[in-house]
Amino acid sequence: MIAIGSDHGGYTLKRTLMDHFDTKGLAYKDFGTYSEESCDYPIYAKMVAHAVASGECERGILICGTGIGMSITANKIPGIRAALCGDCFSAEATRQHNDANILCIGARVVGEGLALMIADVFLDTPFSNDIRHKRRIAQIED
Repeated sequence: MIAIGSDHGGYTLKRTLMDHFDTKGLAYKDFGTYSEESCDYPIYAKMVAHAVASGECERGILICGTGIGMSITANKIPGIRAALCGDCFSAEATRQHNDANILCIGARVVGEGLALMIADVFLDTPFSNDIRHKRRIAQIED
């Protein structure tokens, strides 16, 4: 299951992503926000990060205006490797090399079509399980 959350700046793109997931038959849990009314992004970043860290959800997607605040907040939760991606290559590489478990997207930076492609690549790309990448992830977690 995918945990998904946004602040007001990412709300519209979050709805677009959820519609896309519905079309693809992907299960997700919406952690809010539920409107474009101004809100504080750390609330939603923490809810999604805790859902992923606890194993309630396999991966997460967080969306705000730039994606920066969401990624900073999510990465404070132990076990989370949140990656801010604005292109498909980065989304693929962060899954293969970093085993990133949360994708952060800037709704005011990335267009809707590209955001859908980035999310698909992130969700479809497995971790490489290469020993060098496992070693580096362990060093991050130390």
